[in-house]
Amino acid sequence: MVALYYHINKDDLLSLLMKSTVNDDSDGARIGPFSEVEAEYLAENILGRVATVSESGQPHVVPVAYRFDGAEITFGGRSLSRSLKFRNLMSNSRVAFVVDDVVSTRPWKVRGVEVRGIARPHEAGGDPVVVRITPRAVRSWGLQG
Repeated sequence: MVALYYHINKDDLLSLLMKSTVNDDSDGARIGPFSEVEAEYLAENILGRVATVSESGQPHVVPVAYRFDGAEITFGGRSLSRSLKFRNLMSNSRVAFVVDDVVSTRPWKVRGVEVRGIARPHEAGGDPVVVRITPRAVRSWGLQG
């Protein structure tokens, strides 16, 4: 196994953090919280990570294939209704979902979108069930230029 470590200096880290954008649509007034560049990025990718929390407070993060319709994120999977992520979101519907990638290691350039929202199961004709994430807050980094 090969471990890769990257060093990022303080100035680069601060610059990266300052380029982040935060959209928090808590009052529901906007149709969708995604900027055009965020929506394009989510639409062009297929793999993300969903984070759930158990009733005892134990976090659980797993990769999932997803679809993005411009407003919500949907994911499914074999035997989804029997999975730990599904059991967790049935007791706590608040989730986080991240899509990211490394554009370059020299210079260090990463980009991504984090969505915090509410996950709800939807029947797709029995099992398989799909889960739809309705965004409440969106944060992105590295997508501009």
